[in-house]
Amino acid sequence: MQIDTTRKPGEATVAVDEGPTLRRRRLAAELKKCREDAGLTQEFVSRHFEWHSAKVTRIENARVPVTPRDVADLLSLYGVADATYREALLTLARLARQRGWWTDYKDVMRPGNFVGMEADASTAKVWEPIVLPGLLQTEAYMRALMGTGRRNDPQQSIDRRVALRLQRQERLVTDPKLTLWAIIDESVVRRTVGGEQVMREQWQRIITAAAMPNVNVQILPFGAGEHALMGGSMALLEFDDVAHLDVVYLEGLAGDYYEEQPAEVTRYRDEFERLSTKALSQSSSVGMIQGLLDE
Repeated sequence: MQIDTTRKPGEATVAVDEGPTLRRRRLAAELKKCREDAGLTQEFVSRHFEWHSAKVTRIENARVPVTPRDVADLLSLYGVADATYREALLTLARLARQRGWWTDYKDVMRPGNFVGMEADASTAKVWEPIVLPGLLQTEAYMRALMGTGRRNDPQQSIDRRVALRLQRQERLVTDPKLTLWAIIDESVVRRTVGGEQVMREQWQRIITAAAMPNVNVQILPFGAGEHALMGGSMALLEFDDVAHLDVVYLEGLAGDYYEEQPAEVTRYRDEFERLSTKALSQSSSVGMIQGLLDE
């Protein structure tokens, strides 16, 4: 989908190689801009259609799917008359309601659909201070983590979580458009999870992944000192041609948080890049991990 927020009438087009999550977020951004251009508030729109007061907010935050009929009604209210642009948004609304492959795993996914956004991202910049990034974990490492953190989950649930994570990893190999840049605290690669053999396989997995052209792995050594991202893990998902839709995902025991305000996303991006200057280079990082294998 190539809809520019600085568009002129008739410039909107629809691409076929996007997933429903990105389409929904693009549509949400366009509808919000149309409303703002019309000088209308969310409250006015909700009252006009006799909708729940939060419906417009949820539509514009891409938290709920929107029907083509609703899109047509909104565009009419906003005074959008350009037929080409209207049809592009209606097509986008129809495509955004399609099922992504991850919908089969909704029962084991965390709220917020991080997986759906990751499936459309062009770059994932990940900082991990506690465990290895999911896209780099071996199955044995996954199972060791889940066996500890989800002791009361039935085996079938754990199997489905593992299957979901393994399917997420496939894109690193099958889709060179996805770039992974992972900064990992030294304590993570030294912490034994699942036993010595599991860790040896995991170290080898990191070395193998680091040799891929679309993967960059850096280890943050103990001596790097304090930094702005000490509070927990972070994932910054970036999208080609639509930087205003980049999102930061923060995962914690108290709940997950998504930051989508461009200024805040930029702040996290800057801190990630500062952290990368404190981390070892990829070659030195691989050398450290190889040293662990050789011990």
